[in-house]
Amino acid sequence: MTYYSFFLKYYRKAAEKMCADCKDFIAKGSKILDLGCGSGVIGKYFQDFFQAEVIGVDIEDKRVENIPFKIIDGVNLPFADNSFDTVLIAYVLHHASDPMSLLREAKRVTRKNIIIYEDLPEGFFGRILCGFHGITFNIFLQKKKQKHHFKKVEEWEEIFANLGLKNFFSKKIVANYTIAYIAYPVKRFFFVLEKK
Repeated sequence: MTYYSFFLKYYRKAAEKMCADCKDFIAKGSKILDLGCGSGVIGKYFQDFFQAEVIGVDIEDKRVENIPFKIIDGVNLPFADNSFDTVLIAYVLHHASDPMSLLREAKRVTRKNIIIYEDLPEGFFGRILCGFHGITFNIFLQKKKQKHHFKKVEEWEEIFANLGLKNFFSKKIVANYTIAYIAYPVKRFFFVLEKK
């Protein structure tokens, strides 16, 4: 049993909630890039919910859902400018070796918007939990040790502005008190960015 298959039920619940969050920002029939797709569960839900064409990319193939997929180097995206209506980056930026370059590439390949979900290390307890998440991720999912880049909302907003991305909409994600949240009660944020 893999990490992803063990948590599949929770990924599916999260994916349902994310589709509901995004319904005002993604049109039916859109072309979506699921950047850092991992298991592919979120991309598959978006494909079905929005009747969308979804392509997943990641540095390794760990899909449990069969969505179209390409391996990437973690920085460069093998797509032409303006190839997608939406780039979805769900809980990925803190894992990226170079989040700024990845966001630059996301901006280049989107026509319309970038939707981001991120964990936030707010307060002492939040910083400890995010650090613990980084350690467990390295133990269970990574072949090599990886530095994580958890940032506060204000830090992300400054990065977005410096990259010429307009923060069109953002909100704190309200906990739904599932087992997954109780096990990892970190604050999370949802951003919808547009090119300026």
